Amino acid sequence: MAKGMYLEHYLDSIEGLPCELQRNFSLMEDLDKRTEAKKAEISELASEYIEKVKNLASEERVQHLKKIDSAYNKCKEFSDDKVQLAMQIYEMVDKHIRRLDAELARFENDLQEKLDSGSQDSSDEKQSRNKNMKDKRGSHARDKKASDQDSPKQKKMKNGPNISESLLAMHPSDVLDMPVDPNEPTYCLCSQVSYGEMIGCDNSDCPIEWFHFACVGLATKPKGKWYCPRCTQDMKKK
Repeated sequence: MAKGMYLEHYLDSIEGLPCELQRNFSLMEDLDKRTEAKKAEISELASEYIEKVKNLASEERVQHLKKIDSAYNKCKEFSDDKVQLAMQIYEMVDKHIRRLDAELARFENDLQEKLDSGSQDSSDEKQSRNKNMKDKRGSHARDKKASDQDSPKQKKMKNGPNISESLLAMHPSDVLDMPVDPNEPTYCLCSQVSYGEMIGCDNSDCPIEWFHFACVGLATKPKGKWYCPRCTQDMKKK
């Protein structure tokens, strides 16, 4: 449900609340007036009883005390009614507060579901980009393999494998975290796919051929011929 709908429904539910509160407050005000009137009546009856008690007969005394007791009971009745109205007002307002809390909880749940859905969409979009990147790398590998088959005796290109510009711009760790096509060829001492800047070993019999700069401790391409660590060690043995 949209945010506007939650607000609209809640406003509809409390539309009559001000009138109900006003009615109950008016009744409470009327009870206050009637209670004050009874208190004044009790005060007058008490004063009259004290003033005339010596001259009243026993039956008259009893009747006078009954009037005072009746006024007290009526005053208590008004007070009880006022307490009941106060409780009704509290429950009325509390009911709307509880409903507001429930509506807010529902709105927060809906909002969280939308956020979770948005995160999932973002994750799906990222996976789609990774898949596209993987397809590009696989296409590059197939192109390179075809090129190697057409020229088996040619030396590898000086600029390394035909790496796409998007891979060159990526950090090596980003590439390694991407899903890899099991059919894609791997290179270097790390046995990973091609990415970033690479250098080819000048030994035509080198089993690895291409190496990542970082894996062989290079920051820039060296001048002259370059041999990988394995080929260098093999040549020293000879």
